[in-house]
Amino acid sequence: MSTAADQLALHAELREKKSVALVSLLAALLLVSLKTVVGLSTQSLGVLSEAAHSGLDLIAAGITYFSVRVSGKPADADHQYGHGKVENFSAFLETGLLLLTCAWIVWEAVRRLFFKEVHVEPSLWAFGVMAISITIDHFRSRALDRVARKYDSQALEADALHFRTDVWSSSVVIAGLTGVLLADRLGWSALRRADPIAALVVAGIVVWISVRLGKRTVDVLLDAAPAGVRAQVENAVAGVEGVLRVERVRTRRAGNRTFVDVTLAVPRTANFERVHDISDRVEEAVRGILPGADVMVHMEPRAPSNESLFDQVRAIAQRHDLLVHELAAHEVRPEAAGGERGRLILDLDVEVDPQLTLREAHAQADRVEKEILRELPRVTEVNTHIEVLGREVAPAADLEELTAALEAHLRDAPYHLPDLLDVHQVQVHEVEGKIIASCHATLDGGLPIGRAHDLTQELETRTRRHFPQLFRFTIHTEPPEER
Repeated sequence: MSTAADQLALHAELREKKSVALVSLLAALLLVSLKTVVGLSTQSLGVLSEAAHSGLDLIAAGITYFSVRVSGKPADADHQYGHGKVENFSAFLETGLLLLTCAWIVWEAVRRLFFKEVHVEPSLWAFGVMAISITIDHFRSRALDRVARKYDSQALEADALHFRTDVWSSSVVIAGLTGVLLADRLGWSALRRADPIAALVVAGIVVWISVRLGKRTVDVLLDAAPAGVRAQVENAVAGVEGVLRVERVRTRRAGNRTFVDVTLAVPRTANFERVHDISDRVEEAVRGILPGADVMVHMEPRAPSNESLFDQVRAIAQRHDLLVHELAAHEVRPEAAGGERGRLILDLDVEVDPQLTLREAHAQADRVEKEILRELPRVTEVNTHIEVLGREVAPAADLEELTAALEAHLRDAPYHLPDLLDVHQVQVHEVEGKIIASCHATLDGGLPIGRAHDLTQELETRTRRHFPQLFRFTIHTEPPEER
């Protein structure tokens, strides 16, 4: 969370989660009190089992309230992934409490079915309390479930599941009490077993829900990857432009946050700015399927399967922190070579620090040459031209007379080069004793770029014949609509 809006949203989330958890805690306290009093007065195992269940619900609600308060704390030096797993741990504890309840209910139900007879008094109070319990649990579970879904809170979801099972189990208890009442009225003694049987049904429901909840909480605590998320992340990331392949995806959850670590292969010749841009778009792609996810992207430089010779050379030069340009390669074949390969000669310009001596600059270029020959066996010879890496803006002076002369010369160029439509924006400057010229040339936008390059080369050659004093002549090409 970095912006003020994010902080406000976090505070609103924490406030709403704490509010619903506190209401749940107070409701659990009320139900425990009512069920205990009525259960003891009627001796109904079903009601007493519900009281015990609600008693553990009270403890669970207390744990949930505590966990919601703690899990909302931001990450710190000792908890660098935040405190979200407190919610998952509280859900695990609630599962354990539910299973303990089930064990007691089953034990007592078996005793009453086979070893000990307890007379149950199905009073109006018993039915009333269970009806009240169903009503309270229904609205409480809906409120908890709404907030749990809104903020993806496993602790609140566990609480909601508890109270939803309370609705089902309370309904079963009412059915059991009804069976005992009918046994007394109609003389059907078999129905007296309805109360412990109802308690066993309650235990079965609670065990079923507990096992499901327990598996989910254990998965989160053991950092199991959420089902299907890995494949979704891989598919989303693989579609980002610039990603060669997805090498590894790891996901884990803590509370309502998902943490995603992605390792990607990117072209090894991509510069740092390009790689960072790819990383940003990968994060956006992941958050498109996992809103609010904490995404860590690691990039590995890799050679694309279709990497060209020139890109291989650039990658080798970048490894030595050198820039290269004017790359050219040609293959010299002997006349009687037949189908055999000839000598592949590589020419390139290398830019070095202007503070270096010739010996130091040559040593850098020599290391690059040797590595090219070692890694690219098809290259038999490397010719390197050393240039100075420009780092400072040099002062310049306008040469108006030379500019006018050059402009007049270039005005006639379209007559000699028919594909050349126009030459404009001619400038000539003197920079550190050297004459630098530039112009804009308008060409047909449908020309192949190779043909356009040949035209500028021809224009430069013609111009240098008339103006040999030019140290550099830069021609900017553009289609007519860009002029």
